[in-house]
Amino acid sequence: MAGTDTAVGKTLVCGGLAAALRGAGVDVGVMKPVESGCRVKGGDLVPEDALFLRRMAKSEDAPGLINQYALEQPLAPALAARIEGVDIRMEVVVEAFLQLWARHDVVLVEGAGGLLSPLGAGWSLPDLAKRLEAPVLLVARNCLGTISQCLLALYHLRKEEIPLLGVVLSQASPPSGLAEKLNPDAIRNWGKAPVLGVVPFLERRDDATITRAVKESLDLEPIMAWLRS
Repeated sequence: MAGTDTAVGKTLVCGGLAAALRGAGVDVGVMKPVESGCRVKGGDLVPEDALFLRRMAKSEDAPGLINQYALEQPLAPALAARIEGVDIRMEVVVEAFLQLWARHDVVLVEGAGGLLSPLGAGWSLPDLAKRLEAPVLLVARNCLGTISQCLLALYHLRKEEIPLLGVVLSQASPPSGLAEKLNPDAIRNWGKAPVLGVVPFLERRDDATITRAVKESLDLEPIMAWLRS
């Protein structure tokens, strides 16, 4: 799962999707291999997004399989890793993914930051998607400017021949204008991409509310069809 930018709601969407799939009888695993901006608790860095995904998926997998790299600085992961002296290696992520893949029907992998935000030295999420031979679900913030961000991301995915499951628009902040209403059809028409739905702005973000919002607002059939293929 990739975002067009940081803070677009992809963690919320990924967690809600994991819970919805689990509720539909799919044995789902989750990963957030690299997470920056982690808080220090008890002397340890805590990857809260990864732990949220684990909880939403009702996963019993070891936290180290879900998150391989926790970084403190709230920066693009490769920059945070450079400051903190961490070598983020794709091979480590791939090995964890393969272990999860052997245990589950599907594994949802959430990236960090925007689509091309560097995760490690010389690689970003599209490189990982190609290595894993995985399709991408693109999450975008539903606001003014979304169309351009989506079209740029879609252009890159197609250029790299990475399959697209669809686009999810996330109302990360309260709607404020006409753009939010027009974005879905604009992305369908100009981006030639399926828009699976718009996750509404949530004032409450407890697990049940998030699950219900994702389940009710998204068309999950393209994802289920891919799982059946």
